[in-house]
Amino acid sequence: MSDIAFNKRAGFDYEISEKFEAGIELLGFEVKAVKSGRVNVAGSYVTIRNGQAWLLNADIPPYQTNNTPADYDSKRTRKLLLKKSEIKYLTGKSQEKGLTILPLRVYLRRGLIKLELGIGRSRKKRDKREVIRKREVERELARHI
Repeated sequence: MSDIAFNKRAGFDYEISEKFEAGIELLGFEVKAVKSGRVNVAGSYVTIRNGQAWLLNADIPPYQTNNTPADYDSKRTRKLLLKKSEIKYLTGKSQEKGLTILPLRVYLRRGLIKLELGIGRSRKKRDKREVIRKREVERELARHI
């Protein structure tokens, strides 16, 4: 599996408790753009409406601007392909207080574009400082060794 895009901010701002794999419903020229690495999932999120999961605010710029439709919106809402049982589970989790469904990374699996979703709880400011301190200590140890 090769990573195409990674959401660094999600790992820093949220404590990820569970992960899921989902497919994305894309148009043909969007598939070419994603496979060439032109996708940004930072700042995007997942909602569940009418028993379906939707990816909002993910940016997929056109592969070739001359060959895309004139009315193409690169940040359009895209449907996620999940099993019904997974959608029901995610619906319950998203209604819990403080839990959010986030896209973590986009990758290829056997030629198909997949999205890794995470259920996360937002970190407080002091928790973020702790993460930064731990990271700095690990860097110092790595330098000395």
